[in-house]
Amino acid sequence: MSFIESTDMKNPLIAAAILAAGFSQPAFAQQAGAGVSPFVMNTLFIVFCGVLVMWMTAGFAMIEAGFVRQKNVVNQCAKNVGLFAIAATAFILSGYGFLFPNGSWIIPGVLGFNGTIEVTGVVDSGEFTGRGHASASDIFFQSMFCVAVASIVSGTIAERMKLASFFIFTAVLTAIIYPIQASWTWGGGFLASDLGFVDLAGSTVVHVVGGVAALTGALFVGARNGRLVDGEKQALGHYSLPLATIGALILWMGWYGFNAGSYLSFSSDADAANVSRIFLNTNMAAAGGVITAAFVSYLREFRFDLSFMLNGALGGLVAITAEPLFPTPLAAFAIGMVGGVVIFWSSQVLDYFQIDDVVGAVPVHLFCGIWGTLAVALTNPDATIIGQLASVLIIIAFVAITTSLVWIALKETMGLRVTTDTEDTGIDETNYVLSN
Repeated sequence: MSFIESTDMKNPLIAAAILAAGFSQPAFAQQAGAGVSPFVMNTLFIVFCGVLVMWMTAGFAMIEAGFVRQKNVVNQCAKNVGLFAIAATAFILSGYGFLFPNGSWIIPGVLGFNGTIEVTGVVDSGEFTGRGHASASDIFFQSMFCVAVASIVSGTIAERMKLASFFIFTAVLTAIIYPIQASWTWGGGFLASDLGFVDLAGSTVVHVVGGVAALTGALFVGARNGRLVDGEKQALGHYSLPLATIGALILWMGWYGFNAGSYLSFSSDADAANVSRIFLNTNMAAAGGVITAAFVSYLREFRFDLSFMLNGALGGLVAITAEPLFPTPLAAFAIGMVGGVVIFWSSQVLDYFQIDDVVGAVPVHLFCGIWGTLAVALTNPDATIIGQLASVLIIIAFVAITTSLVWIALKETMGLRVTTDTEDTGIDETNYVLSN
């Protein structure tokens, strides 16, 4: 008798869950009356978390639309919708195969490719062997992570880059660069196997990678017209800080799925306890980042800087992403607080080198990602500071070199920047039909 046949289909929630998951895996079935199988619970949990991560795209779009000027809001929204579609597609075509070679290594531990995705199988996840989840749920969830990498880049180079060039960069980043380096950690590559690298949800694998790509992009694209006058940074204004606030809160909400979903299992009492702890720690780190950012901004200017507080929340979230399970709630709060300090310090570094980052993505994702990755060694006994540091430096070097090559190729062919007239007038008026 199949699991579907042996389950109480009168319960609409259970019936809907089984039908939605397309469940037909007797190896994970339980006897009648035992409740929903671990396979179904894990699959629905991962899909649900994937939807939360997908919602982060709306958060990125809103925070970027809020931070840019009104004349570029439509372009920024179009950029986020386009990158989502491109990244999700590129990841399916090749990214997933690079990320999870499943033993098909071309260069052992460094480069592998598993070919076309397989959506009919079951994924067993290490310590959760025997309580796996549908492969389609895994592909969906991982593709949302891939989208997040491209979203990080979008805000930094806003208001002056050609949309077509950015879309091509997004395709290369998500189809090749991101998944190859991610395979070194999550695909069984050399960082995990040889250096013992620990990064549960991607402080480095996702956020540092996106931050490095954003930084190299800012360097090659250059600053916005009027941003620097005689070497001094000039305020250019925002479209809507309330809109940016909504975006940051959406990202905060989506981060619960980002971190908790990386646990990959929700089918036992222990799983439920651990996932709940990840939710709590994620929230505490964000709170710590906000409080520190508010305090530092008040000490500096005798007023609370909303934009700095928003980035403080995001910095705390990035910092806890590498290890959201092992810290105590107070330790998670402290990790987030340090993230708020890192935001302040790294913002000063970017100003010193006259790097124009419209939304502050480089301090948030690159520098707080580094801090969060190193902080793993403080709470997780399986991690070492040497293994963490060496791994993050290797990934930074790889992404810096590969993304720079892509930026150079685009600059020499299509060009990176819009014309001066377009930038001054506004990309929206030049490139879009705006209805009243």
